[in-house]
Amino acid sequence: MAYCVYLLASKKYGTLYLGVTNDIVRRTHEHKSKAVAGFSKRYAVDRLVWFEVYDDPVTAIEREKELKKWRREWKIRLIEEQNPEWIDSYPQIAG
Repeated sequence: MAYCVYLLASKKYGTLYLGVTNDIVRRTHEHKSKAVAGFSKRYAVDRLVWFEVYDDPVTAIEREKELKKWRREWKIRLIEEQNPEWIDSYPQIAG
């Protein structure tokens, strides 16, 4: 099973949400459909702009905790290294 650390954005340079999941397609869909009350629903954060895949949950959770300590500017640089246009990756991963 794969575990993903991911960043969602409301728009380019907008509000960011960092999370970890064992099902990136399902979890992103939940954000997009506003199925779960909370931060991402409140701030319309539903564009999957970055993610990393790990083989085990411990490593993924450690990475998430590390990134939560990062400054916003560092997270933006991380996104733009892989996705300079902040294109939503959900259509590609959802098939």
